[in-house]
Amino acid sequence: MNERIWIYTLSKDLTNEQLVDFKNRCQNFVSSWTAHDVSLDASFELYQNRLLIFKVNEDKYNASGCSIDKQLRFVKELEQTFSIELLNRLLVAYENNNQVEVVKASQIKDLLATNTINSNTLVFDNTITESAQLQSKWKQPLQSTWLAKYL
Repeated sequence: MNERIWIYTLSKDLTNEQLVDFKNRCQNFVSSWTAHDVSLDASFELYQNRLLIFKVNEDKYNASGCSIDKQLRFVKELEQTFSIELLNRLLVAYENNNQVEVVKASQIKDLLATNTINSNTLVFDNTITESAQLQSKWKQPLQSTWLAKYL
């Protein structure tokens, strides 16, 4: 299956009640998401409650510019509703004891200095665009990412 994906990092943890509401809103969005009045074969995943992934099966119908705009408007609504950042590309998600931690890129140098993270810490590359890349390219050692400049 040829799935196009978009990944957004949640800037903070949501409460259990907020998570239920957040997931319901996302489900409602993907269920009604269209491109040129054609329903998209879309889904979403909330990975460890910190990384929101939208997926569209482009074998059936491609997401268009206007459908991607709809997604961005929806993401902005989520930001306002839940008082979180999702569009901030300077949020860094990394794995710590199989949990996702999220920090600002400006904090990386300090985390390295205190050995909270190191060159082998797995960092999520949220710029990938295909679901097949989730297994092979999503998690990369820090030394292989743009954050290596802090080493």
